[in-house]
Amino acid sequence: MSLYYTLQRTDSRGEPTLYRACARNEPLALRRILERGVTKEDASELDINGWNGLMLACCKGFVDIVYGLYACPYIDVNQQDNEGNTALMIASQAGHINTVMFLLNYYSGIDTEVRDCRGFTALIKAAMTGRTEVVAALVMAGADIDAVDSTRGKSSQDWALKTGRSETLQRLRRLTMRPKAVQFCETYIPEWPELNERVAKAKMGKSTREKITKRIKNPFGLRIPRDPEDNGALDNMVLMTTCVHSPLISTGCRPLCPTSPPELGKRRLAVPELVKKHPDKELEERSVCHSNGSVSHINPTIQSAESSLMTCCAEGDRRGSVFATKVTTTFIPRSMARKNSVFPSGCVPKIDIVRPSNATPKKEKKKKKKEKGFLELPKWRYKEIKDEKKKEKKKYS
Repeated sequence: MSLYYTLQRTDSRGEPTLYRACARNEPLALRRILERGVTKEDASELDINGWNGLMLACCKGFVDIVYGLYACPYIDVNQQDNEGNTALMIASQAGHINTVMFLLNYYSGIDTEVRDCRGFTALIKAAMTGRTEVVAALVMAGADIDAVDSTRGKSSQDWALKTGRSETLQRLRRLTMRPKAVQFCETYIPEWPELNERVAKAKMGKSTREKITKRIKNPFGLRIPRDPEDNGALDNMVLMTTCVHSPLISTGCRPLCPTSPPELGKRRLAVPELVKKHPDKELEERSVCHSNGSVSHINPTIQSAESSLMTCCAEGDRRGSVFATKVTTTFIPRSMARKNSVFPSGCVPKIDIVRPSNATPKKEKKKKKKEKGFLELPKWRYKEIKDEKKKEKKKYS
């Protein structure tokens, strides 16, 4: 049996094939093909490099095609080409972070530890090409940071150092120092412990010696830009604004696993895997865990994002199930389904329009005297204020 299929532009019905729609970045044509129905042979069509439609879309960054191929049941996300590359490897090496995130979050059974012919994993490929955001996403999704290739025996950190990717190496070191995203836990309290101490220190009066030293240092000191310090003001601001209790997060989405936050080396289940493992009602009302699949009640002392959504949508006719809509049933991101992604699909805000009792006063326009044949002198605002002050002084004098 041949490893390749003959690339055809159209099928027997005269319509473009699935691979052709992916290669030309035609999401509408792909949707029509999937609605019509495809066979395993159509979905497994390969080019001369052994790439299928998903691999080609991951290489070129066709995000709409990657979203659309999720609905195809015959697409194998772990399929390898002639050199052993998978769709995740190709997207990671190309640096398409949105594609990588969608593959990790929505494609069931995706394997981050598949190796190519040289023993490179997706993490090693992203590290040696300097794809810092992709490296962080892979590591927090459970990719092995200590995995080495079979040719030189180097890990992702070694390859980042060898290829001169300093930012990627720094990010990997920071992730090993802080392996857990604590702000995504239900137990995280958005407070800065050192705030009171620093405020009290700033309010304390300085001695004469300290004031003189500061005045001498200011004009002669060099202001060199530095990275934000750990546990500093900027660090805590980022943690507070991205935590599960932040209004920026709770009004836009609800985390499915607040008791099991992203952690270094812990594999995270995709959304379809969570739905398969837990019923829809369980996912809506409780928090599930990635590590062992156990279900635990959310801490009642801390208000979760779901509780705030339930209070803002207490009326049953306006609040739908999280998994009831067509968009969430197919697990297509809300940003692709509709442009407004501020409010979640299960919460429809009620907006009341009330007319003001008093009409808004209209600003009176000053009539300008126009003289034919002459240009009008400009009137400056500061001069008008100065003239008004002079008139007031003359009145009281």
